Amino acid sequence: MSHAIEPDTLSAPVCDPITLEIIQGAIQAAQSEMEALIERTAISAFIREKKDFYTAIFDRDGVMAVGSMVPIFGDITTPVFEHFPIETMREGDLYWYNDCYGSYGAVSHSNDQVLLAPVFHNGHRVAFVMSWAHFADIGGMRPGSISPDATEIWQEGIIIPPTKLIDAGEVNESTLAIFHRNSRYPAQSEGDMSALMASVRLGVQRMVEASERFRAEVLEDALAQLLERTRRLVRRRLAETFDYGTHRFTDAIDSDGHGNGPFHLRFSIIREKGPDGNDRFIFDATETDDQAPGPVNLLMNRSIPGMALGLFYLGGEPGQVCNAGGPLALDEVRLREGSLVKPTWPAPLGMRGLTMMRVLATLNGLVNAAGGQAPAAQAAYVVALIRGSYTAEDGAATPFLLADGIGVGYGARAFADGMDAVYFVAQENYPIEFTELGYPVSFRTYGMVIDSGGPGAFRGGTGILREYEILADSAMLGIRIDGVENPPWGIKGGKSGLPGRIVVNPGTPEEQVLLPLSDGTMLKKGDVVRIETGGGGGYGHPFDRPTAKVLEDVLAGVVSEEAAAREYGVAVTGRSVDDAQTAILRATRPDVKPFHRKEYLDVL
Repeated sequence: MSHAIEPDTLSAPVCDPITLEIIQGAIQAAQSEMEALIERTAISAFIREKKDFYTAIFDRDGVMAVGSMVPIFGDITTPVFEHFPIETMREGDLYWYNDCYGSYGAVSHSNDQVLLAPVFHNGHRVAFVMSWAHFADIGGMRPGSISPDATEIWQEGIIIPPTKLIDAGEVNESTLAIFHRNSRYPAQSEGDMSALMASVRLGVQRMVEASERFRAEVLEDALAQLLERTRRLVRRRLAETFDYGTHRFTDAIDSDGHGNGPFHLRFSIIREKGPDGNDRFIFDATETDDQAPGPVNLLMNRSIPGMALGLFYLGGEPGQVCNAGGPLALDEVRLREGSLVKPTWPAPLGMRGLTMMRVLATLNGLVNAAGGQAPAAQAAYVVALIRGSYTAEDGAATPFLLADGIGVGYGARAFADGMDAVYFVAQENYPIEFTELGYPVSFRTYGMVIDSGGPGAFRGGTGILREYEILADSAMLGIRIDGVENPPWGIKGGKSGLPGRIVVNPGTPEEQVLLPLSDGTMLKKGDVVRIETGGGGGYGHPFDRPTAKVLEDVLAGVVSEEAAAREYGVAVTGRSVDDAQTAILRATRPDVKPFHRKEYLDVL
């Protein structure tokens, strides 16, 4: 983030501690209000119901001061500043892009649209505000714009380089018309863009109000203090976790959908003394495997490792906010051109979510390898794309696109079980009532996948079971699942979670088990699609799990009686624990190793 000032050079504070807390609350409220507006006014389900949108507020130089708790934020503002110098910006301007390569991975697949606006008060620039959302369809080779079949980014929809969408209040309607014309669902695209623009207008208004209330120089100093506070905290926690030297961890995704893989993510963190005698923290991903021919490449912005580590360290710290202090805490980020996390143009990126989730698990592994207590690995959220047509009441063939993102199990923690059935951060699974009302499908089953959470003293989170009956005349199915060959690892004796899978017409002569990354499967009315998502890894020896917790899991339907006996050494009979039989089962304690992925391993 080259435009950031060095926090250590900040002058004496203008904003006192009490006013700082008031300002922090005010801008966090403004950011939340921006997100609430998007949720209430957007058209597409992926934004309105799934909640795949984020907002952020930046200081006058474009450094993020308050953002959503999302570990994939990159440096949003620099791509705009490179095309539109900051000193040329005027009140009423609005900038837009979705260009992954042109933004150095600040936005990492083309469906995500970024709107950025400067904020002026009394003629002086005081802040920037940003809104970002995933648009359902922006063109490309298949409805939904994302497909495992893609081999180049042009197949994933229209690309918008940094563009001035509004010039001093004058909207460039022609540019918007071109964008909406490239969508198969233009009315939906128009509605979502209106929601995003309204969110930015609201953010601008709230920051002007904050400037009027607190004075611009006090607001500026408050934002600088928030950045510095986060940076110092993350630096301190890095020093507590990582001793001097090099710490390494490796994880892998299975495939790119084109017969290639596995692809290994090899990360390291180096702590060393700099020439000035101060500590230097370096993140290095240069040993990661080469980029994939298929769309699982992640163009990882240099801010992301620090943002993800920062959010981990901010957990449990009251009064902290998500901002660029995390990225500023790292002194250097090393990426290799042509690798899975820095692919070269025009490599496809649409399914980078698989790799993104493995990146987060690998960072957790780095912390654990250094002696920290990060969670075990989580599964990668699943996306099912069902596109087709049905006969409307007037007899017309009506196209539809159901992009169903489905939650998974997250890794157990050193102090608690993993989270069950989570999609990503604050995003949600579609409710049955909404899905059946809006799409030609009927649910036969919706629940947890029994035994999917990795056994451990703290159990990994469980995956989701969804079974749809197709009511459309015809449909094409695309699916994205990872972690089948390399399931989420368990740690300190905890076992890996179970992998996900997808089956068409299960239990019938027409049963078909699909490849985890596949597209083009044709469905007809009456077909049944069964999706089971993966579970998270466990933490700690399973025999250390209290028998009462195992019984609770059995009664809740997330652990079977057989698994309770086999994995936890707990005999459950009816609705109670058989203490005598449990004592026999737990008399012989299985040996474990630091990690588990299908089997116990010293290193992954």
